[in-house]
Amino acid sequence: MVDIKSKKKRSENMARIRPSNTKPEITVRKYLTSHNIRYRCNVKSLPGNPDIAIKKYTLAIMVHGCFWHSHENCKDFRIPKSNVTFWTEKLNSNLTRDSKNENALKKSGYTVFTIWECEIKSNDFQVLDQAIKLIKEH
Repeated sequence: MVDIKSKKKRSENMARIRPSNTKPEITVRKYLTSHNIRYRCNVKSLPGNPDIAIKKYTLAIMVHGCFWHSHENCKDFRIPKSNVTFWTEKLNSNLTRDSKNENALKKSGYTVFTIWECEIKSNDFQVLDQAIKLIKEH
């Protein structure tokens, strides 16, 4: 299937997608704040600049978009039908980078929680509830 937008327009649309301060990230931050949990955002001193880090509990929370991070078995993820080679390579490189960053965080002593965009949309905060339970146990 051919893209209904021109290559230039599609490029402009994709360039407008923000890497941080996304709606899912802000939702997670509000949830943590409502539970009186202090955190830092996009910590440059940690491997992979985790979206949210709680240094006191050595906890890193990665908020992943289902498309950009290839969430398996998710209705929000599919490889686009145009420019398949580019997107396959791009999304695979994202997966490789995510894995490398998660391993580096774990080697640094951090517990890593991944929260998916679709979980936020459906208000399924089970992963966050687990993180909060872990925090409160310390």
